[in-house]
Amino acid sequence: MSSRKITLMGQLGDVDLRLLRIFRKVVECGGFSSAEVELNISRAAISMAMSDLETRLSMRLCQRGRSGFRLTSEGHDVYEATVQLLAAVEDFRTRVNGLHSRLTGELNIGITDNLVTLPDMQVTEALRALKARGDNVHINIRMAPPNDIEMAVLGGSLHAGVVPELKRVAGLDYLALYEEQSALYCSDRHPLFVREAPSVDEIAGYDAVVPSYAQTPEIKRVHEALKPMASATDREGVAFLVLTGSYLGFLPTHFARRWSDHGRMKRLAPDTFEYATRYYAITRKGRPPNLVLESFLEELRSLVEVLPCDRQRSGRHP
Repeated sequence: MSSRKITLMGQLGDVDLRLLRIFRKVVECGGFSSAEVELNISRAAISMAMSDLETRLSMRLCQRGRSGFRLTSEGHDVYEATVQLLAAVEDFRTRVNGLHSRLTGELNIGITDNLVTLPDMQVTEALRALKARGDNVHINIRMAPPNDIEMAVLGGSLHAGVVPELKRVAGLDYLALYEEQSALYCSDRHPLFVREAPSVDEIAGYDAVVPSYAQTPEIKRVHEALKPMASATDREGVAFLVLTGSYLGFLPTHFARRWSDHGRMKRLAPDTFEYATRYYAITRKGRPPNLVLESFLEELRSLVEVLPCDRQRSGRHP
């Protein structure tokens, strides 16, 4: 066995672990062709990975060609070290996962109003998964306006929040969750309810309720075409006034569906009066270690990654 010292150029990272896993599989399969099936990647990709690993290690690991696949003496040493390293990584993962299954502590989370009716509510599923990972986790939810949630996360009284994208706040990390679709509605008591396709000018002539909470400039421009004769501090307040039959108002489509599906509300001029709001999970930059919070964020990320892009527009049916 060679006594040559094996060193890596720089820190060992995720890319190195991926290359080493490919190398191990190639050795165990006896060559590139058999490993191609096991790894489910092309022979060209395997060859490139092996070349990258050899460059990274500054040594030749194997001979490949017409004579077949054969490890060099350095390759034998690297393979043995790889088996030990990957076994240690798997042992670490198993131990950490064991800690996650015994989670204990609190999660204080702030959420903007009227999000629970979203068809793909990652927050609900992430909270469910978090509770399943630790019976001793105590979850505290605070419903509050976005600005209050941001300040509470910055101040540490909330571990995390779910807010619409208005303006990025320094000191916060953002994890994109989904888009919420909003549209203009009238109720079955409103004169426009029986109009098949009212014009934009006709719609603009009726009284409307506008939000008094913060909105992006783009959303404010959509509201400018309306006749503002009332205001509301949240979407539930908008719904109250729309249902009077005296006002038009924008509502999230998932929230309004409870009335529109039963003929109590109607969507108006969808090609003109609509907008999307992006929602984010927020946490404080430089926050102290918190296994409960990190487990919750891990569940959120896994849900966001597997959700198709079209279903992230959560105001629409899948």
